[in-house]
Amino acid sequence: MPEEAINLDGPRAAIVDACRSLADKGLVIGAAGNVSARIEEHVAVTATGAQFATMTPEQVTLVDLSGNVVDGQLAPTSELDLHLGVYGRYHAGAVVHTHAPMATALSCVLTELPCVHYGMLALGGPVRVAGYETFGTPELAASVLEALEGRVAALMANHGTVAMGDDLAAAVASTELLEWAAAVYWRASMVGSPRVLDQRQRQAVIDAAISRGYGGTRPAEPSGGQ
Repeated sequence: MPEEAINLDGPRAAIVDACRSLADKGLVIGAAGNVSARIEEHVAVTATGAQFATMTPEQVTLVDLSGNVVDGQLAPTSELDLHLGVYGRYHAGAVVHTHAPMATALSCVLTELPCVHYGMLALGGPVRVAGYETFGTPELAASVLEALEGRVAALMANHGTVAMGDDLAAAVASTELLEWAAAVYWRASMVGSPRVLDQRQRQAVIDAAISRGYGGTRPAEPSGGQ
């Protein structure tokens, strides 16, 4: 697709909306995070240093899959290697990285966030914690890519979170779910040792969700009466 034919108005507006929503919900403070969305053979990504709460379309840069800037006046996020790595390995449609407070706190003490609620199955089950590496480095990108295997989200040790999805809405939703799960685990751990759902219990949830069409609305069953 010729670069001049790419309409960036929609993707830029969607990324701005996602960034502002993440800031409004307290999942990002200042510029501590980055968001991207794939547009065929290009990626629209937040600029380094851009403030989430006041993000503007001009602060979203377009790069190709090699990381070369093809549209925009601002340098892309320092975590560009991470975003491009996710697109290359997992063929995602969008990536969200935050320093969400509860999840980030747990990333400092856990090696894995256990599956303590069946809702976490939407993330793939237990959430791995990628080993710590300096931000913006290929080593960090490699560590996170490994942690994402078979999952849609991961924690980054002593750093934050990353989530991917088919689109921005899905990646943001997974980010919010991860923060919620982290809060549930933390609160439970204040009372006692959280129970963890084992593989049999997790599979039973998956089977029930499939058989009942869980997760979406459906017509009511006829009552059978007059």
